Amino acid sequence: MIKHFAGKVDGVKFNESELRADFLNNSRITLYGADNPDSLRGIGLDGVIFDEYSQQPSNIFSEIIRPALADRKGYAIWIGTPKGKNDFYRLYKNAKKDDDWLGILLTVDDTGLIRPEELADSRKVMTEDEYNQEWYCSFEAAIKGAYYADEIAKARKEGRITTLSYEREIPVYTYWDLGVSDSTAIGFFQKVNQEVRMIDYLENSDKGLDWYAKELKDKPYLYAKHIAPHDITVRELTTGKSRLEIAQGLGISFDVLPKLPFSDGINAGRLMFSRLWVDETKCARWLDYIAQYCREWDDSKGMFKDQPLHDFTSHAADMYRYASIGEGLMSNERGAILTKDYNSGNPKAPFVKDGYMTEIMEEKPRDWRYL
Repeated sequence: MIKHFAGKVDGVKFNESELRADFLNNSRITLYGADNPDSLRGIGLDGVIFDEYSQQPSNIFSEIIRPALADRKGYAIWIGTPKGKNDFYRLYKNAKKDDDWLGILLTVDDTGLIRPEELADSRKVMTEDEYNQEWYCSFEAAIKGAYYADEIAKARKEGRITTLSYEREIPVYTYWDLGVSDSTAIGFFQKVNQEVRMIDYLENSDKGLDWYAKELKDKPYLYAKHIAPHDITVRELTTGKSRLEIAQGLGISFDVLPKLPFSDGINAGRLMFSRLWVDETKCARWLDYIAQYCREWDDSKGMFKDQPLHDFTSHAADMYRYASIGEGLMSNERGAILTKDYNSGNPKAPFVKDGYMTEIMEEKPRDWRYL
């Protein structure tokens, strides 16, 4: 399409391998993929158009593209078909309330681009959700093949996706999905009676364990346990150490989960969702990803495979699966925080040290990993 329209401009040159059109006035149009957002860092942009933004990582604009537009006072346009209530949905809702933004929703009735007989024919082969999503821009339609579509819809209906407060007297448990060359995802949970509360979420890529250790210490939480999957014990060929050993050197002691079948983890995740409360602000990115986490489609057989589609949503979903499997490691016992007693010289009072609850015994500190 770019070649068709730009080909009429005098002196334009096309670079097929880099998907680029260069013009005589030093302007350039380039096509980029959104599957690896970090590869876009450091470029300068006068403008960007996100096509099918509902299927792109939610941090691609705020962390990467927005800074690239700043020095040139560039513009951004988002277009696409809704795919649940993710970042595309929030952008649209915010645009409708902000005078500096323009938000437009056009259904097939508004545009008149599709002939009535074509719509009638498509209705024969599309589900109601697919039809409403594609032709009427429905953000309510369930994503085809999504693992947790019903559970998320029920949680929203029951008001369990809301603003949560951090209960300081209850310990925090973290569950990890550790990436090597891709993202690492960490969920922060508290258990209150039978409720499981996800109060925070952290995900980043191309960072070492030392970066995540610092992030955990900078948060105000009192940690009881950090839980990781079985592959944390695998030794790296370059160092001869496992990430479990590296983490211990950074002051993070992990409990390691056993390896269980994928289907067992999904079933556990669906069961725990009925008792799950989620902070909609701090865990917004996780909510985006878990809503889009779906099975992989097999074109040759015309059916879904028994395995998930591995994309940017996988790390958030794997973390939650581990949390569901390891829910039994969480306790809802309440621990007393008596920092003022410790400061006044009481040798038996617990106090906070580097994000952990610590007890003084015989004038030597001993970290508590469980309250």
